[in-house]
Amino acid sequence: MSAEPDNDPSQVPHPPVFLERQGYRRRRLMDAARVLPLIGAGLFAVPLLWPGVGETEAPYSLSSAIIYIFGVWAGLIILAAVFGYGARRLGRSSDVPGPEPR
Repeated sequence: MSAEPDNDPSQVPHPPVFLERQGYRRRRLMDAARVLPLIGAGLFAVPLLWPGVGETEAPYSLSSAIIYIFGVWAGLIILAAVFGYGARRLGRSSDVPGPEPR
């Protein structure tokens, strides 16, 4: 007969209830960086919703749409740099999976 496994609840290790502050902030920065392309795609699509773009009597000119897209592009670059700088400033945390530094 096989022995029953010991199901003593006092022997089961429990995960920590609260995360370390640095690890929590790093994870939130990673989450924000993952959502950034979706936000960017939505913002790039906004000129498609402007009334009259491409018509002869357009309330918005094509040049204003190009300036808007360039502004969104520059803003996304700045936000990505801020997220990257913040993640590097927080340093590597042992509870966040990822490649080991060289």
